[in-house]
Amino acid sequence: MIRALAQLLDETGLTEIEFERDGTRVRVARQGQPAAAAPPARTPPAHADAAAPAAVDEPGKHPGTVTSPMVGTAYLGPEPGARPYVEVGSMVRAGQTLLIVEAMKTMNQIPAPRAGRVVQILVEDAQPVEFGEPLMVIE
Repeated sequence: MIRALAQLLDETGLTEIEFERDGTRVRVARQGQPAAAAPPARTPPAHADAAAPAAVDEPGKHPGTVTSPMVGTAYLGPEPGARPYVEVGSMVRAGQTLLIVEAMKTMNQIPAPRAGRVVQILVEDAQPVEFGEPLMVIE
């Protein structure tokens, strides 16, 4: 099992993975390698509406930050080539699907924790994400 988890780390580029079954928890972490730089924040195109909200400087500290509840791969739309669930500037309601995080072949819909406007999308489509990693900011 540990070998399979280590191989999953290599395949996804993640630095850490945790697995629990029947009360036994196994955590595999990669050490001694520099952490990958965070992806650049998505910004609206130059022709975007002037009323579009400004990007947040420190998304991890913003009260409207939506974080990943698990290690996996983030998908912004329901399938490859489909429109994303939300875009910067989109108004969302509490419980609305923002994106999907695939973990161990299971697609997990990530709901909006509150209503508001999406001001920043911090991940790219099909990007590996870690537990607690900021995904979006809603104001």
